[in-house]
Amino acid sequence: MPQLIGGSADLAPSTETNLKDYPSFSPQDPGGRNFHFGIREHAMGAVLNGLALTKGIVPFGATFLIFSDYMRPPIRLAAIMKIRPIFVYTHDSIGLGEDGTTHQSVEQLACLRSIPNMMVIRPADANETTLAWKAALQHQDGPVALVLTRQNVAIIEMDKYKKTGDLSNGAYILSEPDRTPELILIATGSEVELILQAQTKLKENGIAARVVSMPSWELFERQDESYKQKILPKGIKKRLAVEAASPMGWQKYTTDEGDMIGMTRFGESAPPPTFLRNSASR
Repeated sequence: MPQLIGGSADLAPSTETNLKDYPSFSPQDPGGRNFHFGIREHAMGAVLNGLALTKGIVPFGATFLIFSDYMRPPIRLAAIMKIRPIFVYTHDSIGLGEDGTTHQSVEQLACLRSIPNMMVIRPADANETTLAWKAALQHQDGPVALVLTRQNVAIIEMDKYKKTGDLSNGAYILSEPDRTPELILIATGSEVELILQAQTKLKENGIAARVVSMPSWELFERQDESYKQKILPKGIKKRLAVEAASPMGWQKYTTDEGDMIGMTRFGESAPPPTFLRNSASR
């Protein structure tokens, strides 16, 4: 895809978005595909908007999710204009660990989801990330935010589960129990592997739980009502959503009889495994 060009706000080694087989854009090499925006997220967003307004170019720009706050004006303008820069936001949660409170995003996911015409995708593993890029490249009427983790996550072996749908549907059944589910577990991103583990423990205790991966609310809302009912049927009101972020907005999917485990306070500095075990709140 020669039209795909972009870079990062001085974080290419951390965001892993450098196009390794191509040179950098410069006055000496205007054909270069890697842009070095410097530590200026706001300006990066503005440049991406200009590139997105140029026919034949699909631009992307990367930084940590917490720094999306610096980009709010160009993000909002992209949404108003319905142009499609791809914002790649890594280091997406309190799982960031030792970098501490200032770098750990809590409210940013909810903020991005609240912007009209914005598509937010938070994939669970490498396979979902591939489909997330496909969805981003096919999207036409607004900006896309790809929200990715810093910490290692397991590759989910899709073939071993009873699956319905995939990331392109926004939400899909990743794992179905052997009998009618009594409970629906919902998660995005790095928390999907946690609810898969929870499903196994619940089965040991005689509780049948469905696991739903929900990488994109916006893609899910584009599905027809029959598909939505297949994934989140009205008859199953016991639901639990898990996301290492603000719980704002989740009640639409968890219902009055459901709940959400997320973050209602700021993070702290600690190794990710220790911190994640002790930080979730309801």
